[in-house]
Amino acid sequence: MTARLADIAAQAGVSEATVSRVLNGKPGVAAATRESVLTALDLLGYERPARLVKRSAGLVGLITPELENPIFPAFAQVICQALTRQGYTPVLTTQTPGGSTEDELTAMLVERGVSGIIFISGLHADTSADMERYERLRGFGVPFVMINGFSPKVRAPFVSPDDRAAMRLAVTHLVSLGHRRIGLALGPARFVPVRRKVEGFLAGLAEELRVKESEARRLIEHSLYTLEGGQAATTALLERGCTAVVCASDMMALGAIRAARQRGLKVPEHCSVIGFDDSPLIAFTDPPLTTIRQPVPAMGQAAVRALLEEIGGTPAPHSEFIFLPELVVRGSTATAPVIQKT
Repeated sequence: MTARLADIAAQAGVSEATVSRVLNGKPGVAAATRESVLTALDLLGYERPARLVKRSAGLVGLITPELENPIFPAFAQVICQALTRQGYTPVLTTQTPGGSTEDELTAMLVERGVSGIIFISGLHADTSADMERYERLRGFGVPFVMINGFSPKVRAPFVSPDDRAAMRLAVTHLVSLGHRRIGLALGPARFVPVRRKVEGFLAGLAEELRVKESEARRLIEHSLYTLEGGQAATTALLERGCTAVVCASDMMALGAIRAARQRGLKVPEHCSVIGFDDSPLIAFTDPPLTTIRQPVPAMGQAAVRALLEEIGGTPAPHSEFIFLPELVVRGSTATAPVIQKT
């Protein structure tokens, strides 16, 4: 015991008497000193006395669609850190093609007795999905919060970026650079964020360029939220004479750049590209991507606060908390090319 006290004291830089007071739960030790002793205990591989083991406030599930799109790991990191700081243990689950569905992951988390669940871009964002699944979840007494995608049929707090404002920011930026034929590449039309982006895009073209809705809709191409999806959508938009393309994700924007280069076009000299999310590392692409930044830290922390209020019995309003996005201008947008008339 004496040898152990000496080891811990040396590691923590305190006296053996101080170590003894901490291990026996005695008062008179500063919080920082107490934490240093406990850290030394952990580093030396000693088990903490039972009374000093930090109790978990419970498990909280986090369900993401996939982790290939870097925006989802970014959300997961913010949310998991916020939960851990509050004493909760996050349980990250991910849907994969051919793997577990959202319903299966939800059931697994409920079976494990989670205190709550946070859904990121789940079925709640799909207008064709049955929202009764969330009422059934509520029947189990498990509170939950949704990120990205709103449904008035679901009684829960929602956290979303302002997708309409995001598209108006993108359109305004491109118009200021002289672009007059601007395309929009985005995911399937059944998703709420997609519909909102379309509304913002149409409003932006109407306000900035007086483009009629019927004409503007011909500049919209739905595809998949992947690099290949962005490439396919942009290829179609370039064939319609677009000199700039706004994409609904950074992954799609990378596909847009590839599509332009395959046609012998330089970005941004011949074609400007804007992404959405401001995913980690996207500033280091070639060229660095101009994008619409989702306020991920603020959104993730708001989702955690709302969930903890639900867990604590003081429910947050069952409405939508909307966060303003930010245009981050980098190297993938430039003045519109001069069209040579023949």
